[in-house]
Amino acid sequence: QVELVESGGGLVQAGGSLRLSCITSGRTSTSYNMGWFRQASEKGREFVASISASGRTTKYAESVKGRFTISRDNSKNTVYLQMNSLNPEDTAVYYCAADLNLGLVLFTTSSGYDYWGQGTQVTVSS
Repeated sequence: QVELVESGGGLVQAGGSLRLSCITSGRTSTSYNMGWFRQASEKGREFVASISASGRTTKYAESVKGRFTISRDNSKNTVYLQMNSLNPEDTAVYYCAADLNLGLVLFTTSSGYDYWGQGTQVTVSS
């Protein structure tokens, strides 16, 4: 069993920044590939970014490339999402997810992940 808890969401003006954190607990003796997804009101869950267990490989959605950065600190069992140049279209609930399969592929669909956090709301005002 793996538990994920996100934090760092909030209200920010367009052009501003936020850093989300996701702390994992439970079966954390092994690092996992991790992902961030988001879901805006009345929309489906959308891939944002993913990072390999080692942290050496990352993948981003085109809509956030160059503005968001995913990173991790395995000593703290924490994955981060630094979000810069935020715009109102980034408003959503952001979720972190863990892929327990220890594979080499960084999934960009929610079906590739086994555990999810409860989400943290990010609201960007214009």
